[in-house]
Formats: sequence, C-alpha cells, structure tokens
Amino acid sequence: MSDVVKTPRYVPCPSCGDASLFDAGNRFRPFCSARCAGVDLGAWASEGYRVAAPTPDAVADSGEHEPRH
Repeated sequence: MSDVVKTPRYVPCPSCGDASLFDAGNRFRPFCSARCAGVDLGAWASEGYRVAAPTPDAVADSGEHEPRH
C-alpha cells in the first residue's frame, strides 16, 4: 500500500477572514477560533443574519394563498 500524504486545507474564516485549518482537528471549523464562532453565533442570536422571505403583504398582493395548518 502506498502512503498518502494529506496536505492541510485552509479556508478563510467566515468571521475574520484569517486562514482557518479545515480539518477534524479544528473543533471550531470553519472558524479559526472560539471567539470567531461566538461572534457568528451572536450575530444569529441578535438577528444580524436573516433568511429572505416574502412579507405577508407581498403574498396577499400576489394572489397566492398562505398554507393552511
């Protein structure tokens, strides 16, 4: 069997942009540190990130019906 040498893969940290090791050994991946992971979590918790969705008024104006539950 041949020995396969795996080259480390680095990706930009989504929070700060620094190089982050994308490997199972980096428990914060894709972030570079616990701090950057926490900053991202805080942005989600404070609604700094949002998923785009039509407003209820836009749905009513378009003639579409909202799903019944």
